Amino acid sequence: MTSDAVFSVHAVSKTFGARRALDKVSLTVRPGEMVALIGPSGSGKSTLLRSLTGFNVIDPDEGRIEVFGEPMQARGKVSGEVRHLRTRVGFIFQQFNLVGRLTLYANVALGMLGRIGFWRGFLGQWPDEEKTAVMAALQRVGVADYAAQKASTLSGGQQQRGAIARALVQKAEVVIADEPVASLDPVAARRVMELLSDLNREDGLSVVVTLHQVDYAMRYCPRIVALKAGKVVYDGPSVGLDRAALVDIYGPEIQEVFWEGEAR
Repeated sequence: MTSDAVFSVHAVSKTFGARRALDKVSLTVRPGEMVALIGPSGSGKSTLLRSLTGFNVIDPDEGRIEVFGEPMQARGKVSGEVRHLRTRVGFIFQQFNLVGRLTLYANVALGMLGRIGFWRGFLGQWPDEEKTAVMAALQRVGVADYAAQKASTLSGGQQQRGAIARALVQKAEVVIADEPVASLDPVAARRVMELLSDLNREDGLSVVVTLHQVDYAMRYCPRIVALKAGKVVYDGPSVGLDRAALVDIYGPEIQEVFWEGEAR
């Protein structure tokens, strides 16, 4: 099966108990796009994002999900192709998901496991060309000087940039980032968002990122998809997300965040 879409979500619904997490959500992400998923807490954006990776079987009540034209999940089952598909998708977690006792270099090198095999990676038998790729990735994200340090000794921003380097070493074709700046200070958060934007523009990587910071979504992501109560309520250019749309998504309190200065 072939497709020019990175992700295709077709009328996916999911209920947890009495709560409708996703309600007939449809979404297509094309190669080279940088898309922000926004919405209030509980809107379904994290459920949707994680369903794209196959990490969780979300057991949708209905609908299907395709990654690069291949079924990732359908009717509660993960596709048999999921391992191959995962090698093409890099995932950036809010809490970095680095192994604290390992060096930053070793953590980034783990991105190669899908190509060289678990045991070679476990024993540190990295091919020379892959060792070069690891250092190049660390240099690209600006943390090469910390390659020999244990991940647990690094700041949150440094660890998150290491996680991005791991996706580069993995040779991912798309990066999914779940609240990648939620745990970071404003300066580190800006650096991470600028790095993701740079990888999208210069390397052509597709990026899908969930964000609570609407201002970051509007600044760095040309396209925004907003969810509310499990439904897609906005899907379009970030420049089209005006005050009325934001109030509809988040409620009138959002005005205190964005426009309180205008009222003074």
